[in-house]
Amino acid sequence: MSQPLAARPGTVPQAPLDGHAIFAAVAGLCASLVAIGLARFAYTPLIPPLIQAHWFTAPQAVTLGAANFAGYLAGAMLGRPLASAVSNRTALRLLMLLASAAFIACAWPLSVTWYFAWRFAAGLAGGAIMVLVATSILPHIPAPRRGFVSGMIFLGLGLGIAASGTLVPQLLQLGLRETWLGLGLVSLALTLLSWFGWPAADAAGAAGAPVSQAAGARPSAGSHQGMRRLYGQYALNALGLVPVMLLLVDYIARGLGRGSSVGAGYWVLYGVAAIAGPLVCGLVADRIGFRLAYRGAMLLLGLAVALLAVSGHALVIGVATAMLGVFTPGIVPLALGRIQEMVPHDPMAQRAAWSHATTAFALLQALSGYGYSWLFAHTGQNYTLIFGCGAVAMAVALALDFGGARRPAAKSPSA
Repeated sequence: MSQPLAARPGTVPQAPLDGHAIFAAVAGLCASLVAIGLARFAYTPLIPPLIQAHWFTAPQAVTLGAANFAGYLAGAMLGRPLASAVSNRTALRLLMLLASAAFIACAWPLSVTWYFAWRFAAGLAGGAIMVLVATSILPHIPAPRRGFVSGMIFLGLGLGIAASGTLVPQLLQLGLRETWLGLGLVSLALTLLSWFGWPAADAAGAAGAPVSQAAGARPSAGSHQGMRRLYGQYALNALGLVPVMLLLVDYIARGLGRGSSVGAGYWVLYGVAAIAGPLVCGLVADRIGFRLAYRGAMLLLGLAVALLAVSGHALVIGVATAMLGVFTPGIVPLALGRIQEMVPHDPMAQRAAWSHATTAFALLQALSGYGYSWLFAHTGQNYTLIFGCGAVAMAVALALDFGGARRPAAKSPSA
């Protein structure tokens, strides 16, 4: 069967977005910006100041960063049940409020337990929003424009990284407590901006949502195997990315002895690259397909983490930081697009598969967060070892992809 022209890579879509669709995309951007872009990534440049202000020791600060990953796992598992109980719209509003409250609560270091609970809550909001945000919006978007809107939603990750590298240093001039309060106010403002942007109907009832017409068209065994490989690959990505999320700024500031300002400068580079990441990865996927784009992203991510492990040269770190910035948020729409390729024309199956992939990522992210924290504390804060582990994880993910490609493809081209 010939492919419709609007679905072919490289063609110009002829489906304009109305005001409701644009508002929904903006709401999605705000959600990913608050609950992931800021709630996760703003903590990284705050680790050195938290240690220097004696709020926490270095191992405690890294462990508290890992609390966000544990919460992300809980959120990935609870996102769909929460939306079923109260609707997508209400769930997303509540989750953004929770992330905002977590910022404000962290302005008072009452105890390690207090901080752990609120960093966990921020992660829970992020995990649940990651499961719900795109799959709540995309069924309401014309099919030829879903790639663009998906990139716009996940652009919030890159904007959050960039904001954490520019806004956080400015706020730190006022004080550490004021920094947390400022982040909370920004998050509340974005929550209010998105409040009425969420689609009122859930995906199952979205007008024009392409639900599979053939209930008997069940995925083949090869498709199930391919999906399991994708879950494994996406989970292994977490092992590769967690060292960067936790330690990039601290590695430059304390590990290389270059100071917090230099570390924050690299984080700005990371954020600027991250802004372009989702859109660049989406354009590349349109040209070469999501499978090849996803494979290339894993290869370059592994190379970038390996560069951090083997060299402390400023230029090498700059190149690695830029690559990591592009692909940390860029890998998300690539994985989602790969799922849409493997389970076409069925938004409910896509949501379920995306939830499973996000949960797999969150599980390895939480385990690796605590594992890396333990390793960091018990190896004399050995950054090289931790970055090396991340590079090995990315190599295994890539090998898993090539291993699947060598299997007979006749039964399931998408596997």
